Amino acid sequence: MMNYSSRPPDGPRAPGVPEPPGPQAPPPAPAVRAEALTVVRGPGTVLHDLHFTVPRGRITGLLGPSGCGKSTLMRAVVGTQAKVTGTLDVLGRPAGHPTLRSRIGYVTQAPSVFDDLTVRQNLDYFAAILDPGGRSAAERRHEHVTRAIADVDLTTHADALAGNLSGGQRSRVSLAVALLGAPELLVLDEPTVGLDPVLRRDLWTLFHSIAADRGATLLISSHVMDEAERCHRLLLMREGRILADDTPDSLRTRTDSETVEAAFLHLVDEATAADRTKEHTR
Repeated sequence: MMNYSSRPPDGPRAPGVPEPPGPQAPPPAPAVRAEALTVVRGPGTVLHDLHFTVPRGRITGLLGPSGCGKSTLMRAVVGTQAKVTGTLDVLGRPAGHPTLRSRIGYVTQAPSVFDDLTVRQNLDYFAAILDPGGRSAAERRHEHVTRAIADVDLTTHADALAGNLSGGQRSRVSLAVALLGAPELLVLDEPTVGLDPVLRRDLWTLFHSIAADRGATLLISSHVMDEAERCHRLLLMREGRILADDTPDSLRTRTDSETVEAAFLHLVDEATAADRTKEHTR
């Protein structure tokens, strides 16, 4: 029998013949994976059977009108929401697992700072909770605090009382707290609300830097649709349901829309028409 192989079984490969591709590494598991995620509050259902993933190392925008369930979903991801059913895995663990506390940074809508402490004292306090210990830990905490203050451009205000800061500056202190310890996942609930355009632009530059340079995953909620264009991926919500889980470009193409806002409105109209059809067929 003739051997047509470019290399004998035990001999060298013929010149110019490329090596066959090796085994492909499996794609990384998503930072967040939800299946049949449901949240009930009182007599009503706030989140309805959600299925989605949040890719690692990217910025995923969670967009929708106020009251659609964005904050509830974020609380579920960080493990502080009650009455959650279904599957919700975060960084390979069930949401709320104790080992996730130091791996997730969370910023709520209201700034979580102590007004009678300076910016640095606020961060020192939270850093000590995240990383207690002796001298080596203290040196590490000091490094993390200094870096976080610089990240949010508050170095010149490090010794100012938080209570004397503007609303935008207080929001940046909360963001700095979330950045302590270089978390793998940042969950930011409307971090740019009420900020001026320049500060919003600077924060989005920081968000992209964190994702690109540190490999962190960011889940950022907003009801401002122009911020959708700054995200790598989008989860569009309406009335506790996911309308779309896609990239901005794909959403615009799929709905033949010029902007993500127009795409969102198109999907809302489709969902409303579908709901009316269901009502008529009952």
